[in-house]
Amino acid sequence: MAERPSLGLWFRYAVGGTLPDRYDEWVLHDLTGPDWRIREAGRIMLFAVIPIIGLMLLPGPLEIRIYCALFVTIGPLFVGLAYGDELRDRRLRQHGLLPPSGPDPD
Repeated sequence: MAERPSLGLWFRYAVGGTLPDRYDEWVLHDLTGPDWRIREAGRIMLFAVIPIIGLMLLPGPLEIRIYCALFVTIGPLFVGLAYGDELRDRRLRQHGLLPPSGPDPD
């Protein structure tokens, strides 16, 4: 099994940073293994957490705050799912790894 990064390194990786070379096997599995699209969309959703919390803390009717938070959730989720292949390929190249060629088996 590939060495997993610590929580701090994983967070840096999740927001777009690179990991040391010793984690290359883990990165390759993370970005090409089963359910990689869900993990990629989840990492993108990290960027929406602070705006969603901020919207929920604003004054006003709860329904409006919930609808605003859902609106902010849908955008990053759509980007993560629609452009997952391109985002994955960029992240693999960022770590010095080659993206898979051919159709995606998922």
